[in-house]
Amino acid sequence: MAESTIQVVLCWSLGPRHVQEQSLKVPEGSTVQAVLDQGMTLWLQGQGVKDDATLPSLKFQQPGIWGRKVTWGHHVQSGDRIELYRDLKVDPKVARRQRFKRQGKGRTGLFANRKSGSAAGY
Repeated sequence: MAESTIQVVLCWSLGPRHVQEQSLKVPEGSTVQAVLDQGMTLWLQGQGVKDDATLPSLKFQQPGIWGRKVTWGHHVQSGDRIELYRDLKVDPKVARRQRFKRQGKGRTGLFANRKSGSAAGY
């Protein structure tokens, strides 16, 4: 009897604003880890890499499906979009504070399009 396959999408990013996306057919009942292994093997073959010894250091801390964190042993379903998340290099709150400080409070948010002679925020 032939084993049935399902269609999933594997997405990862090696750097900012650079997303890799790969559509895969995997056996039904596969885990996130199995999909990652199959996807990386196919991606490396497409890059012309023959052996896994030259595998770039892919340090993904947490997988997710459609934006929700899951474990590596989670079973995937047909149509799932498996996303691999990297560690953040900068705390988003700190980055926002720094951007706001650089831009100044007079040109952002409620103060951006202020009419002359009107009160702040209008």
